[in-house]
Amino acid sequence: MGSQRPLLVIACGALARELLAVIGASGWPHIHVQCLPADLHNRPERITGAVREKIRAARARFERVFVAYGDCGTGGALDRMLAEEGVERIAGAHCYEFLAGSAAFERLSEREPGTFYLTDFLLRHFDRIVIRGLGIDRYPHLAAQYFGNYRRLVYLAQQPSEEKTAAARTAAERLGLQFEAHPTGLAPLTRALGFAKREAVQWAG
Repeated sequence: MGSQRPLLVIACGALARELLAVIGASGWPHIHVQCLPADLHNRPERITGAVREKIRAARARFERVFVAYGDCGTGGALDRMLAEEGVERIAGAHCYEFLAGSAAFERLSEREPGTFYLTDFLLRHFDRIVIRGLGIDRYPHLAAQYFGNYRRLVYLAQQPSEEKTAAARTAAERLGLQFEAHPTGLAPLTRALGFAKREAVQWAG
C-alpha cells in the first residue's frame, strides 16, 4: 500500500484540541494541523484571505490540503476561493453542525430554533468571548438584549465531564436560558475527517 503522504489540515483555532485528539486516536501521523486564530470569527471577511494564504504557503511542503472551516459568515466567499484553489473543506455551515453531526444538528435546530450553542472551546473561553466580549460584565442588562430571542443553551460536549457540564449550566443561567446537554463525543468529527485516511491510501497506492 505504500506510505501515506502528508496532508495538511488548515483549521479554525477553535477546533485545534478536537482535531489533534481525533488524529492521535485514529493513528494518522501523516496528517498535520495548522490553525488560524479563532478570533477571526469576529471578522469573517478576513477568513477567506487568511485561508488562501495558508494554502499557498503549504504547497511547497504538502501535496494535499484540506480545510476545517464552515462557511463561518463568509457568505460563500470561502467556497469560491477553495474551488479556485482546488481544495475541499469539511461539510457544514459552521462548527456546531460538523461537531454535532448534520442530522443531530438539524434535529436540535428544528426542535428549538432559538438555541445558543456552546462547544468545549466556547465554554473554556465563555467569560472572555461572551461576557467580557459583549460587555455584559460592565452592563448586565445587555444579556437580555443580546439573548432575548433565545430560549435555550445547548452544550455540544466533545469531551464531556461533570465539571464542564456544571460550568455550561452556569453559563445558561447567566444568560437566562434553559439548559440542555448534548454529548457529541468526537465521532462526528472523526467521520468528517475519515476521508483523510482513505485519500492518503489512494494517493499512496
